[in-house]
Amino acid sequence: MATRRTNDGSWKERIEQAFLLDDKAFLKGVVERYVQELLEAEMSEYLGAGRYERAAGRSGYRSGHRSRGLRTRLGNLNLAMPTERSGGFRTRLFERYQRSEQAFLLTLQEMYLAGVSTRKVRQVTEELCGTQVSASMVSRMVRRLDEDLEAWRSRRLPEAYPYLVVDARYERVRQGGRITNRGVLLVVGVAASGQRDIIGVMLANTESETSWTEAFRELMRRGLRGVRLVVSDNHEGLVAAVRRCFQGVVVWQRCQKHFLDNVLALVSKKDRKALWQALRTVFDAASLMHAEARLAEVVAEWRERYPMVADKLEAETEDTLAFYHFPADHWVRIRTTNMLERYNEELRRRTKVIRVFPNPASCMRLITAHAMEQAAEWAAQCQYLNMSLLED
Repeated sequence: MATRRTNDGSWKERIEQAFLLDDKAFLKGVVERYVQELLEAEMSEYLGAGRYERAAGRSGYRSGHRSRGLRTRLGNLNLAMPTERSGGFRTRLFERYQRSEQAFLLTLQEMYLAGVSTRKVRQVTEELCGTQVSASMVSRMVRRLDEDLEAWRSRRLPEAYPYLVVDARYERVRQGGRITNRGVLLVVGVAASGQRDIIGVMLANTESETSWTEAFRELMRRGLRGVRLVVSDNHEGLVAAVRRCFQGVVVWQRCQKHFLDNVLALVSKKDRKALWQALRTVFDAASLMHAEARLAEVVAEWRERYPMVADKLEAETEDTLAFYHFPADHWVRIRTTNMLERYNEELRRRTKVIRVFPNPASCMRLITAHAMEQAAEWAAQCQYLNMSLLED
C-alpha cells in the first residue's frame, strides 16, 4: 500500500510539473487520450452497447477504426475513428470542430477585408489560437471568398425593378505601379415586392457613358426588367447611358438634392436660405401642375437679381419634377438619391481606413462584401415602398 501511495504521489507530481512547465507534448497526449475516449463513448451510445457487451437493445456492430486527424492549438491529434458496419455513425465532435473552423475562416476573411496584412493576421492567430496562418491558407481563403462574392455580383435578378437609384464613387487604387482613381458604379433597385436591393456593383476606369452603358447592359443580361424610373445626379455620361439603354420606357429623375446644391452655389450666402425656401415650395407642391405654376413665379422673382440662376431654373428644373408622375406615397423616396448617398457614407467609413487599395481586386472584394451585408440588412426590414400603388 505504501508503494502504491508513493507511486501515486509521484505520478501526480509529474502531472503537476508538466502543467506548470506548460509541456505541450504532455498536454497533447492527455487531450488525445481524452478525445479518443469521447469517440468511443459516442460509438457506444450510438450502438446502445459498449465494446464486447451483449445487450438486447443493440442497434449495430463495430467494424474497426480508421485514422483521422484533428488540428488543435496543441498540434495535430492522431485519432482512431471508430466505424460501424452500416456506415451510419457520425460523430458530433467533428461537426463542432468543422463549425469552429468555418467560423475561424470567416474571421480571417473579415480581417482580410478590413485591410489587415497577412503578417498581422499571422501574428493575431498565433497569439489567440496557437497556430499560424500559412500563405496557402490565405490564398485558399481569398479564392473561396472571391468566388462567393462574384456569384453574388452576377446573380440572376428574379423580379422586376420599377425604380433604380444609381450613383458612383471613387476609390484610390494602385495599378501598374501608380495610384489611380477608379470609379465604383452602384445600382440600387426597388423591386416589385417593395424591397430595396443592391443589384449592381461594378468597377470602371471612369464614370463615362460607355462604362454606365456597359453596367446597365450587364444588369439586363442578368434579368433586369420592368424599369420605370431612374434616379441619379446630372452626370453627363450617366444621363446619356440612361437614355440610350432605357429609351422610350423610363423616366429620368434628377436628384433634387444635387440640383439644389448646384443652384445655391450660384447666389451669395445671404440669399441662399431664401432661394432654398422658394425652391422647396416647388418641390413640395401638391401636384405637377401646382409645381410648374410655382416654378414660374420663383423664376420671375429671381430673374432681376440673378438672371443666370433664373435661366438655369427655367431650363433644368423640369428634370427634377419627374417623380410627380408616380404615386404620391412614393414621392419623398424617389426624388433624390439620398438613400444611396447614406449608404455611400457608411461605405466611405470602411474604405477610408485602407486609403489606397493594393489592386482593383481588393477594392471590389471589400465593396462587394459590404454591399452584400447592406442588401441582407435591407431584405430583413419591412417593405420600403408599397408598389401595389404603381399603376400597370
